[in-house]
Amino acid sequence: MARYGKEHKEATRQRIVEAAGRRLKQDGIDGSGVATLMADAGLTNGAFYAHFESKDDLVATVVADQLRTQAAKYGTLAPGLAGLEEFVRQYLTPEHRDNPATGCPSAALLDEIGRRTAATKRAYTDGAWTIVDGIAAHLAPGDPKSAHGKALGLFTMVVGSLQLSRALADPELSDQVLEQGIRNALAFMR
Repeated sequence: MARYGKEHKEATRQRIVEAAGRRLKQDGIDGSGVATLMADAGLTNGAFYAHFESKDDLVATVVADQLRTQAAKYGTLAPGLAGLEEFVRQYLTPEHRDNPATGCPSAALLDEIGRRTAATKRAYTDGAWTIVDGIAAHLAPGDPKSAHGKALGLFTMVVGSLQLSRALADPELSDQVLEQGIRNALAFMR
């Protein structure tokens, strides 16, 4: 019987992480069992422990991966405030609101992350700092440290607006939250 190489194992692990990222954001951490996460990756339960020590290990890995991917997107934005305005307008959309599986991990998982292990909280904290640093670099390209507090405020403002818009049963009010969130964020940035 041939053994798979290191590259195959790493590719399989990444496939699990990516599939789990989508599922966890869609159904929540507590709403996603290992069997479902593995099925989404096209694998059996038995393969899980070849890649992760526990579900908590997978969750911490997914959180880190999701935030790293999100932070990398800041590098693709136009420089300065124009890039941040582009980000805000893309972030606070009905499409993002209606598709949590492909969206922001913070808006989808924040309430559950607070109740997870120290490793998951650390992964989230490290990723959040990277995102805030990316926002600060757009707010004050010459001196990002000076904009750190404002960047943190902007990040919390857009995440909270998206979370609130998702929680509302009234579609009109939900759209208003997104629209007002954009106006508030743009005014805050200036």
